[in-house]
Amino acid sequence: MSRRSGILEFAVLGLLRESPMHGYELRKRLNTSLGVFRAFSYGSLYPCLKTLVANGWLTEEPGNSTEDALAAPLAGRRAKIVYRLTASGKEHFEELLAQTGPDAYEDETFAARFAFFGQTSRDVRMRVLEGRRSRLEERLEKMRTSLARTRERLDDYTLELQRHGMESVEREVRWLNELIESERAGRDQRRTGAAPDRQDDTQATGGRPGHRGDSSRPDPSDGTAT
Repeated sequence: MSRRSGILEFAVLGLLRESPMHGYELRKRLNTSLGVFRAFSYGSLYPCLKTLVANGWLTEEPGNSTEDALAAPLAGRRAKIVYRLTASGKEHFEELLAQTGPDAYEDETFAARFAFFGQTSRDVRMRVLEGRRSRLEERLEKMRTSLARTRERLDDYTLELQRHGMESVEREVRWLNELIESERAGRDQRRTGAAPDRQDDTQATGGRPGHRGDSSRPDPSDGTAT
């Protein structure tokens, strides 16, 4: 399985854990809620769904709404199929959520993992955030070294592009630092028994721990931020 296919399967399982959906609803959620999947089409989604059904992680059920029941015979097509997560699928998704290996720090993978932080334990969130930060700090150091070595040979526009790339990575590192600080603050409050001044449950904040807003904070699904 390619990394891209694995990310799609992970996201589909995560969305269906929230509620059963039609294929069209899934595609819409992938495109609107998880920006990293903008490029995915029905051509990649439906084979993915078929694979998940074959693995026993999803079931297919006929749509049971009045609209579906009436529209199918009139249009000469089958009723919409509703995809539902099985108990085995839920268990598999929870196993994927718990993984914190190097793949979790890559650009597209991290964006998908971050989108489901609301369903992820604090310890796992911390490991993924710290791993991502370490990966970006390594990238930033290589970029600085390369720029210092080639600066004299670059024209103004190429130099500006290099600087822009470095600033994007630096901005994401600062953003990760804020997230890690927020996670640690919540963990320390639990240990000391102090009343938390931030929400420990990230569900209420869309999977993101409460911290001060910053319009310049990068979107993890935006390739320019990484």
